[in-house]
Amino acid sequence: PTASSSPAAFDACEVITFEEQRFADCIADPADHTIVTALSPAGGAPFRSFAAYRKANPETDVAFAMNGGMFDDAGQPVGYFVEDGERLKALSRADGTGNFHLKPNGVFFGSGSKWQVLDTEKFYSTVRERPAFGTQSGPMLVIDGKIHPEITENGPSRLLRNAVGVDEQGRAHFVISQGPISFGVIARLFRDRLKTPNALFLDGTVSSLWDPVADRMDGRAPLGPLIVVKNKPRAQQ
Repeated sequence: PTASSSPAAFDACEVITFEEQRFADCIADPADHTIVTALSPAGGAPFRSFAAYRKANPETDVAFAMNGGMFDDAGQPVGYFVEDGERLKALSRADGTGNFHLKPNGVFFGSGSKWQVLDTEKFYSTVRERPAFGTQSGPMLVIDGKIHPEITENGPSRLLRNAVGVDEQGRAHFVISQGPISFGVIARLFRDRLKTPNALFLDGTVSSLWDPVADRMDGRAPLGPLIVVKNKPRAQQ
């Protein structure tokens, strides 16, 4: 096929404006994409960057990728993390400081073409089978259609931020701000514009996007867990 008819030529990310702020909204559609989490090559240290992931996986047809949840100084996940069905880090229900512990926090997870965001306690009490992928972060932005009770309308903190939510059609919206924003704005974006019943904050400041079609590969900071959205082969679409 020509490039124009190839799924790889379709940019899954579009720039949208909400409350006078610009965001990249990258949509993973179960009909067109698969989702994996990635931390490190087999037996190695964490990738820490999209470039390192690409070097280790040159044949992977990537639609886009984002940083995927909170991590420590070594790039290791601080919460639940499952890659290819293997649990590398157990679910954290601990209390603490920082955004991760601004409860409720939550988990983005899935198997096959079914992807979900659930708050940590609901995930703990209802999910019985280990998913193919999963990553824990916090805080939740939207919980069952309502904004996290600790998030103010427009708090003083302004940072680059990214987050994920799954809409009623089962599509995962990965959103990254184009500039510094408050928690309130990105929470309302998911609730009011993208209509995702649940949405999970992934990170701030280090927030990064790899969009191959747009020739964008952010490298502003070392990363931890990665969420990689792959194009399905044409025969599977």
